[in-house]
Amino acid sequence: MKKTKLIDQKIIKLYLRKLYPICRSITGDGFRKSLQILGNKIDLKIFKFKTGSKVLDWIIPKEWNIVDGYILNTSGKKIADFKKHSLHIVNYSEPVNKIINLNDLKKRLFYLRDLPNAIPYVTTYYKKFWGFCLSYKEYLKLKKGNYKVYIKSSLKNGYLEYSDTILNGKSKKQVLLSTYLCHPQMANHELSGPLAMMVIYDYLKKTGPHFYSYRFLICPENIGSAAFLHKNKKDIKNKILAGYVLNFLANGKKFTYKKSRKGNSISDKAAINVIKHNIKNHAINDFTPEGADERQFCSPGFNLPIGVISRNDFNNFKEYHTSLDNLAKFDLDIFFDSINKILQIMKTIEINFKPKSTVLYGTHQFSRRGSKLYDKIFYKRKKTETTKILLEILNLSEGKLDILDIANKKNFSLIKNKELIQDIIKENLIKCKKVNISNIN
Repeated sequence: MKKTKLIDQKIIKLYLRKLYPICRSITGDGFRKSLQILGNKIDLKIFKFKTGSKVLDWIIPKEWNIVDGYILNTSGKKIADFKKHSLHIVNYSEPVNKIINLNDLKKRLFYLRDLPNAIPYVTTYYKKFWGFCLSYKEYLKLKKGNYKVYIKSSLKNGYLEYSDTILNGKSKKQVLLSTYLCHPQMANHELSGPLAMMVIYDYLKKTGPHFYSYRFLICPENIGSAAFLHKNKKDIKNKILAGYVLNFLANGKKFTYKKSRKGNSISDKAAINVIKHNIKNHAINDFTPEGADERQFCSPGFNLPIGVISRNDFNNFKEYHTSLDNLAKFDLDIFFDSINKILQIMKTIEINFKPKSTVLYGTHQFSRRGSKLYDKIFYKRKKTETTKILLEILNLSEGKLDILDIANKKNFSLIKNKELIQDIIKENLIKCKKVNISNIN
């Protein structure tokens, strides 16, 4: 990539302020509005599925929209007020307007004893229901008596939507970046993925075209990726070379990678190479079907090479699916550090190729070739780590292993040795089918 700057922190703060208050769900106006805001930086390509459509084994539900909701307590005061925080209403609640007693109300209330100040996030996408969420501290204040419950919402035939945009490269093979945009009023868990994608898209567009094509999917979690796979199931396996689900990118010191189900895909090899050689505090986890959209991407029949990049997983983020995941949990320094690491992984994928030595029997005679590498390393007796890496690459360049396989096998960073690899190619020590092994800087 040509050298260019990332979108700066002021713009990200502006987008955070715009997106954070919106009540999003897997369908509806909140999702559409959020997509439109991201569309200022991403060239959206919207796809729609009607209510009732079958996508893989899933059925698109009715479209949900909400205007207001609250409980009037025994003193006539509003509590669990939607306009104060959208998590107060169970997502996808059907409309209600009636008076009930405390015992009946309690059957419709959700809270967290272990996080007494938090409003939990609860959904009812596929079951008719209505309910309220509140902090455990508020719950303890409820007194016997009658309560008015009011939710002004609608469940009507409509659409599920997602955006699927491609930046074409020299190759038709694609690197997929996926994120979801369906959680209401949460910061790190919900917005770090879409905003990171916005920054990466802007950067790749300005610095392209690249060798590989890059595909950007923004969808409702789970059912959105199912819809995407349903629409593209005929050719998606042939197109996707590598890919990652992006979430939890703005909070957490430990850079975390969850492998694809394949376990040794180019996605896995590239991420692991960058992580092991560039990030001290990290975790690399095997695939499990528990999680987000990787469940669909790595499901039977598809088994795509899609891993997950995050700074934490939901089991280690105590604010997960609660109101405590607020703007204070969105650390801009961690966010941009995550993006820089993701771009390093993209760079590693771009650099990768299958090298074949120009000498297939024996070793190269550097001295008779007038090699600058010979002068630099051998003649001057500067046998450094670079010397070792050079010889390892030449020794294993039989046209069987990718350069990334060699790097992982011999424990060196691919991107840190990009110039060495370029020199090896320039001096015709190995052959590279790519016209340019990378234009990423």
